[in-house]
Amino acid sequence: MLNQTYTADVLVVGGGTGGTAAAIQAARRGAKTILVSEFPWLGGMLTSAGVSVPDGNELEAFQTGLWGAFLQELRHRQPGGLDNSWVSFFSYDPRIGAEIFADWVQELPNLHWISGQVPIEVFRQDDSITGVRFADFAITAKIILDGTELGDLLALAEIPYRWGWELQSEWGEPSAPVTFNSLTHKYPVQAPTYVVIMQDFGEAIALEIPAAPNYHPSQFTGAWDGYGAETFLNYGRLPGGRFMINWPICGNDYGQGVGRLIESDVSRGEFIQESRWHSQNFAHFIQNQLGRRYGLAEKIFPHTSTAFALHPYYRESRRLVGLTTVREQDILPIARGRVASIFNDASFCVPLRGSKLRKASPTGEAIAVGNYANDHHYPGVQFPLQPKSIRWGGRWTGTPFTIPYSSLIPATTNGFLVCEKNISVSHIANGATRLQPVVMGIGQAAGMAAAMCVELNCQPRDLPVRTLQTALLEDNRSKALIIPLFNLPPNRSDWQHWQLYYLDNPQAYPVSGDCLFPSGNEYPDSAFDKALIRESNCFKGIFYRLSQQEYRFTVTAPAAYQGQNWQLVTLRSHIDEQLRAYPHEQLVTLWGRHNHSGNWLLVEHLNGG
Repeated sequence: MLNQTYTADVLVVGGGTGGTAAAIQAARRGAKTILVSEFPWLGGMLTSAGVSVPDGNELEAFQTGLWGAFLQELRHRQPGGLDNSWVSFFSYDPRIGAEIFADWVQELPNLHWISGQVPIEVFRQDDSITGVRFADFAITAKIILDGTELGDLLALAEIPYRWGWELQSEWGEPSAPVTFNSLTHKYPVQAPTYVVIMQDFGEAIALEIPAAPNYHPSQFTGAWDGYGAETFLNYGRLPGGRFMINWPICGNDYGQGVGRLIESDVSRGEFIQESRWHSQNFAHFIQNQLGRRYGLAEKIFPHTSTAFALHPYYRESRRLVGLTTVREQDILPIARGRVASIFNDASFCVPLRGSKLRKASPTGEAIAVGNYANDHHYPGVQFPLQPKSIRWGGRWTGTPFTIPYSSLIPATTNGFLVCEKNISVSHIANGATRLQPVVMGIGQAAGMAAAMCVELNCQPRDLPVRTLQTALLEDNRSKALIIPLFNLPPNRSDWQHWQLYYLDNPQAYPVSGDCLFPSGNEYPDSAFDKALIRESNCFKGIFYRLSQQEYRFTVTAPAAYQGQNWQLVTLRSHIDEQLRAYPHEQLVTLWGRHNHSGNWLLVEHLNGG
């Protein structure tokens, strides 16, 4: 029985990474916003799904917007820092991530958050979405955003979407299959993972982890072969002797009958239960192999089985059929370059209201940035993809790409935007656009766009892209990157100038991805550097250049570390330049933080430079 109807400017359904960012940004812009989430934690992949070891947008220049603000809050709140795992530079207790999002929502009087609800029905008027019904109430709004984990509003509203693979003949994607085959049939989308948090209890004996139904130890045999047990556990090491178990090699990725996720509520529930059992069985296997020192972590997530995430980590969703579709070509670096094109003029265009086509604006439609390598998960299958990684800062990182605004807009439906993994993207390109930081950027842009549509009384498709881009660049709380440049960190006083310069002159965008500063332009203010140095430790030692972008460091001081050999890495562009130029086998003084799991020194400052 319908008890109440709420009205809002902006309604965001789904409290995942993108939905949470969208609601916060819309409310900060001034829109009366309602956020409805299924779970009691906000943040999705970053929190309630347990993936508190996020990938992508790790370079200093890409730490902008709500993503950058989230990292800053984590650094402030997480005891012991974020240098815990070797798969990411940011490893934190998911409870702290959830606290950050809850605090951000709480401080906004015009943002009403309702948890524990899922959408049941979508209201339409002609070609516009006007509201959503939940179990005990309905909400009408001027702009409605789908921030659900699996694109549930797309299905309820009967907005065209994609699910599954596209063949190479459709868009010419180099990594797409030529024909449908056993892989495309078995895994129509990437496999989710039900994250479980384990804990090192030291000399204490952990409680026994019981086997769940369908336990077959052969499924997990060889999980850490070639790595060793300690390295395997440290992959997702968290503070406090805990470990995020999200392991793809004979691990807890689960994709058996993954199509059930969109068949019915019952079939979805069956898949989720099986994926959780699969992770419990992996944890049982780990304990059997490594001993009762390791058990399930205690009191992590807010339900009875507190070591298990609130829901699976979904890598793929229903994907909107939008005004444009991001394809593999749009995320790959251009020939002899390190960046993807910012023009977005090669993106697939769909007919709109007759024969008219939506075209990219002269300055491109970029509204969010990602840089992760294209990464697909199919249990037991190695699927080859076109490479998009480079050596930078002494390590591998991904080449950057942009997300066009028109990939958030349905081809023929008004009053509606998407803001999660459900953007208009191909199955192949989704492997790079699905990562937490870029989804957070998509959500921030969608929330800003929704609020601006309310201000201007226009539909999302009619919002001038440049107006949206400028608003993101000028946001007084969390200015967001539009044009990816390796050497343009957000603390530069001329950051906005160069962002606007390349928006106005896209033909000048350098294939190297390095901003072409005028001569004599200096690196950011020393106050920022001094703050980083205060948070770092000083080490002296001998610098070794093993190869291009591969550095080692033998510590001579302090005495506690004397003789240790560490890899040198950095996330800062001016340090990257110094490392590339530093003489081989020379004494050097460094300031940075040692990561035991990765055996690297994250360099923040080098020889006073």
